[in-house]
Amino acid sequence: MNDYHHFKFTPSVWIIPSFLLILIWAIFFFENSFNVDLTSHGILPRTFLGLQGVLFSPFLHGDLNHIANNSIPLFVLTTALIYFYRDISLKVLCYGILISGTITWIIGRNSFHIGASGLIYVLVSFIFFKGMMTQYYRLMALSLTVVMFYGGMVWYVFPDVDKTISWEGHLAGLITGFAFAVIFKTPDYKKAIQYEWEKPEFNPENDMFMKHFDENGNFVNTPEPEEIVEEIPATGINYIYHFKEATDDNKLAE
Repeated sequence: MNDYHHFKFTPSVWIIPSFLLILIWAIFFFENSFNVDLTSHGILPRTFLGLQGVLFSPFLHGDLNHIANNSIPLFVLTTALIYFYRDISLKVLCYGILISGTITWIIGRNSFHIGASGLIYVLVSFIFFKGMMTQYYRLMALSLTVVMFYGGMVWYVFPDVDKTISWEGHLAGLITGFAFAVIFKTPDYKKAIQYEWEKPEFNPENDMFMKHFDENGNFVNTPEPEEIVEEIPATGINYIYHFKEATDDNKLAE
């Protein structure tokens, strides 16, 4: 099967992840350069003002350690998403920000929730579950790779692991990614096996197996083929005589 149609390296594979990184770092440098704190534009659960954070929170980070820890996973996972799931990648990114942010707004603690980790959990969850659902070897290998590098992130969806992080945002991302894996359809990467009787040119009368069944579907023994004995007629021996008159030259001496 040719994967070129499904898995194709295009400029968007690196442009979109690079744009996301440039955007979050530009905002971070703006905050630090001008001594501006944009944390109040994050998600503040169950408040009307806090709804703005559904859009803005993935691009806001508290400190250098926070943004550094999110940058590499965000770039790597977004690149993998666009390369392997190009047709639905923008849906996963855009809807992932909105839906995971909304869930965080509903279940979160009464505090500002900021950072791209919620989106990262969307990507990890979607790539893992979707790859396993497709049962296609390339995508399953991608799923196992994601688990190998980011499988430990699953512990941070529980409340008591680290109270300084937004476990609610992580849990919201995990749920959202799984839902997307179920809802969003992908091409049938596995080539279906087509048997001889499924082909349009199949003729049951010429199939040796089908000849064992009568018109009512009952099994019958096919008659043994008759033995044909071909008799080869004996060929006669023909003698051909050529008469030649005697001459003086070929007469026998008397």
